[in-house]
Amino acid sequence: MSTQRPRPAWRPRWRSAGQRLLLLACAIALLAAVRYWPREPLLAGVPWSTAVYDRDGRPLRLTLASDGRYRLPLPLDAMSPQLVEAVLLHEDRQFHLHPGINPWSLLRGAARTFVVADRRVGGSTITMQLARRVYRIDSRRIPGKLLQAARALQLEATYSKREILEAYLNLAPYGGNVEGVGAASLVYFQRRAASLPLAAALALAVVPQSPARRQPATDNAALLRARAQLYDEWARRHGRSAPSEASLATPLQVFGVRDLPFAAPHQVQAVLAASAHAAAQPGPAAEITTTLELRTQHLLERQLQGFVSRQRRFGVSNAAALLVDVDDLSVVASVGSASFFDATIAGQNDGTRARRSPGSALKPFIYALAMDQGLVHPMTVLKDTPQSFGAFTPENFDGDFAGPVTVQDALIRSRNVPAVAVGARLTQPGFHSFLRSAGVGELQSERHYGLAIFLGGAEVTMREMAAMYAMLANGGVLQPLQDVASSGASSAAGVRLLSEGASYITLDMLAHNPRPAQAFLNGAVRQRGPAYWKTGTSTGFRDAWSVGVFDHYVLVVWVGNFDGRPNPAFVGVQVAAPLMFQVIDALRAAAPAPRVSAARPAVSVDRPASMLRPPASVSTVEVCADSGDLPNAACPRVVRTTFIPGVSPIRASNLHRLVRVDQRTGLQACAGAPAEFVRSEVHEFWESDMLEQFRRAGLPRRPP
Repeated sequence: MSTQRPRPAWRPRWRSAGQRLLLLACAIALLAAVRYWPREPLLAGVPWSTAVYDRDGRPLRLTLASDGRYRLPLPLDAMSPQLVEAVLLHEDRQFHLHPGINPWSLLRGAARTFVVADRRVGGSTITMQLARRVYRIDSRRIPGKLLQAARALQLEATYSKREILEAYLNLAPYGGNVEGVGAASLVYFQRRAASLPLAAALALAVVPQSPARRQPATDNAALLRARAQLYDEWARRHGRSAPSEASLATPLQVFGVRDLPFAAPHQVQAVLAASAHAAAQPGPAAEITTTLELRTQHLLERQLQGFVSRQRRFGVSNAAALLVDVDDLSVVASVGSASFFDATIAGQNDGTRARRSPGSALKPFIYALAMDQGLVHPMTVLKDTPQSFGAFTPENFDGDFAGPVTVQDALIRSRNVPAVAVGARLTQPGFHSFLRSAGVGELQSERHYGLAIFLGGAEVTMREMAAMYAMLANGGVLQPLQDVASSGASSAAGVRLLSEGASYITLDMLAHNPRPAQAFLNGAVRQRGPAYWKTGTSTGFRDAWSVGVFDHYVLVVWVGNFDGRPNPAFVGVQVAAPLMFQVIDALRAAAPAPRVSAARPAVSVDRPASMLRPPASVSTVEVCADSGDLPNAACPRVVRTTFIPGVSPIRASNLHRLVRVDQRTGLQACAGAPAEFVRSEVHEFWESDMLEQFRRAGLPRRPP
């Protein structure tokens, strides 16, 4: 007879180990499906601010999010570990242990609120606080509190602890319209959240519990009391230290929204616009680290404002300047106008991106192209005489003509007629094609400009001008300007537009341009190393330019009016060049030991221009000073010049010729004339227009 008890009807029929394992596996699969099912990030759809920094991490601007709040997205790794630990210590010590709710905290909070009734205590975990903000739950009543707890459990089942903590720290309230530790660190302490000291981290940790009462301020007693209590808890874990206690005893230096920086407004605005345009889809805006140097930016702004103030009596009311590092083409400083907030000069317009007539500032590239095409070398003699090119008859700025001038003198003295004559001889690539390849935008057709393109007929921006002069310093390789700092090398490949030899020779010619007379730094002008520079004046005195390569920089300066009003004072060499050298002197005074780049043998900051290291493609040769060609036996004076072997036009001079003269007649002697009546004389064989120019200059030549 069996003693086995009968199975109750309600008891499950499966009791095997396999069945239990199957049930466990199903439960695990269900939890995994909940956790890893594709879902939106916790912070999806939240509008964000953007923080912009200079290259050394100094804040330049913090923008408002679209909902009018300062809220900056930061990953957990970009936050101070001390701040994260302090928040957990103050808000939720059991965060990593509970499933989203802490029953003991809820009971204790209910007792303090409804039984003791000394003050309202919520007892919410960090997850519950996040649920309230994400799902906009009113948790002041019991139904809302229950919904908040349910949502917290849902968050814990769906997201990891790290994701929940990161989201909370990005959304926590910090008083006013400031949310998240990223924005709070910048607003209240003007520091990134990763570099907060302990005193500041403890202060921020206690704010979200009562943001209205504890909003950071230097004399906020409620904040200081809460911070002191939190430090006591901190000290129990980490021990007390004299430096920590000294920093907490020091008055808390706190800033506010009104103290947020608004630096380099033109450049920052452009970087923000470019970042928004480049974004493939809306989402959290990353922090932007620009290539700007804030100290140099401020120096440039001071120099422009001071110069405009001193020159205001001459009608100068606006200027712009751009400083670029030629090593990596990074924009170090950019000032778009003399005063961003001055509406009378349209100060919010960015002069560095405005298209203006460059005048003679582009002439170096005419001669550089001509050297690459074998048309000239620095001592080639050109004719600065009245000339017509079809219907176009160019004139010089001074209304006069200089007669024979070398290429170097024609460039330095900005003679228009020789520049047009050389430019008209260019083959492909012509000057118009060169400008297009150099990145000059919005060009009209070549026929639209005609020969006026050689005199500044095509408008360019200061940024385009800086890139082209940096190309000379980099051996003829053009690269785009960089506005945003990159951890690696620039991804943009350079394009060679000029040979290394032509670039070097062009810079060498510009080094002979004499500096304008001016007093600076109490009358003591600092001259350390050469500057390779050129000026430009637009037709009608609307724009004055000066561009210089020095040390490891390219500096572009513009003086004018955004509305195009002319002013006879707007002459490049008279107004823009003094401003440019004032900035150069200030930069050199601020940095007595400039960095020298070994990558640019064409530019040396420690040696005079005559000692520049030429590239292997450049040689020197003696030429006749009056003709620019190889001297013959009759040439009275020779000079040395640089040239590109196999390219430059080096030929024998025939300007000076030895002529046999019959003393009896004063005419050229016949072959059979008696030797006692013949003498040899050296004559210069100039063309008739050159002889006329000598006569007009009071230096007549005796025709042979």
